[in-house]
Amino acid sequence: MQFRRILTLLTRGLAAAALLSLLSSPVLRAQHTIPDPAQDSHIVTPGDLQRQLQSSAADRQSNIDSLTQFLSSPMAKHAMKSAHIDPAQVKTAIPTLSDAELASLSQRAARAQHDFAAGYISDNTLLLIILVLVAVILIAVIR
Repeated sequence: MQFRRILTLLTRGLAAAALLSLLSSPVLRAQHTIPDPAQDSHIVTPGDLQRQLQSSAADRQSNIDSLTQFLSSPMAKHAMKSAHIDPAQVKTAIPTLSDAELASLSQRAARAQHDFAAGYISDNTLLLIILVLVAVILIAVIR
């Protein structure tokens, strides 16, 4: 019985000491002070934030335009028509894609156009690439 009481008192004492050391820690005290904006260089200024938002919006619009232009080509229209896919539905689905999806698909479309123009890929391969891009767009919208 005496051993149990000593163990309980020892546990309580250790818990109190740990709590006291945490509360008196300089790190915790520093977190509760009011930061001085002049000393914090990691804070983003409103101007920087505005420029970043404008840049992101411009990149997104550029990717939308690039993908829309690629899918507006006569070969893309022919590929969608032969697969019984409504080109208007695909074009309206493009802006609903995430920024990462837009960037990836736009990059792939640009690479396919470049490779086709350089003669690296055939008409059939380009048609297949177009249909895959269209399928990815429609699947991304459905989910």
